[in-house]
Amino acid sequence: MKQVLGIVHYNFFGYFRNPKVIFTFLLEFVLSFLLTGRIMVVMENYDTPVQAVEPFLWTFGDGTAVLLSSLLLLLLFSDLPKMTPVTPYQLIRTTKKKWLLGQFIYIILVTALYTVLMLLFTSVLCMKDSYPGNLWSETAAMLGYSELGKNLQVPSTVRVMESISPYGCMLQVFLLLFCYSLTLGFVILVGNLYKGKTKGMVFGLLYSVFGFLLEPSVVAAILHKEKYEMYQVNVLICWISPLNQAVYGKHNFGYDPLLPTIWQSCMFFAGILFVLMVLALRKMKKYPFEFLGEKT
Repeated sequence: MKQVLGIVHYNFFGYFRNPKVIFTFLLEFVLSFLLTGRIMVVMENYDTPVQAVEPFLWTFGDGTAVLLSSLLLLLLFSDLPKMTPVTPYQLIRTTKKKWLLGQFIYIILVTALYTVLMLLFTSVLCMKDSYPGNLWSETAAMLGYSELGKNLQVPSTVRVMESISPYGCMLQVFLLLFCYSLTLGFVILVGNLYKGKTKGMVFGLLYSVFGFLLEPSVVAAILHKEKYEMYQVNVLICWISPLNQAVYGKHNFGYDPLLPTIWQSCMFFAGILFVLMVLALRKMKKYPFEFLGEKT
């Protein structure tokens, strides 16, 4: 395990001085600012506070926001698997499986950092009019109990507020966003291993577009479903679309047994990660490492 952690350590060597990393995190802040704009407008117009984590919950409560936030990972993970100046030495001193395990841990840590920063950015942007208490705010009640939330496309719903506290909801939204982003990172890794550098970004983009295109109207047209059958289509999409599995509002909350629970969604992503890990391990046996134009 010491060798694996050493590989992870070298992957992070000079990480926060990398222009690509700095640029990605700056874009993440800009994206957070743009996505929280809807909430900030309500706070200013109605002069009502928010709970500290509510901006994060509302910002990433719909599929479009989850998709936009994860797309930045295409840039952040474009160079997977990470090759450092000491990679040849690591491959001599350890096995390919341990080296690949180091890549797995690296992806997990970067994804966790990325998701934490997303939480911090959305909270800090609204910090002037927020409070830390674990109670839903007056703004949340206004958005949930009126048509204002629907008009602004803010996913603040009554059944969420009645079933869980803000911090509990934050942990679940964080977990779903983390799982989706993690699977995207592993898709990029596997794509690069099998098809070479930059091809992983194409696979990652296809993975994201797959979920985005699974709109109820499109699926209903393909399956020749009538309007009264749209409920069945919505349930189907919630189960087969990774993007919908990552959206908090697409779960049952104890109200609809046909929709997935949070833990079923986690198992869904765990299944995808297991398949991707197996594919990566199989490819690693014959993966041609290139150093200074030579293959090893």
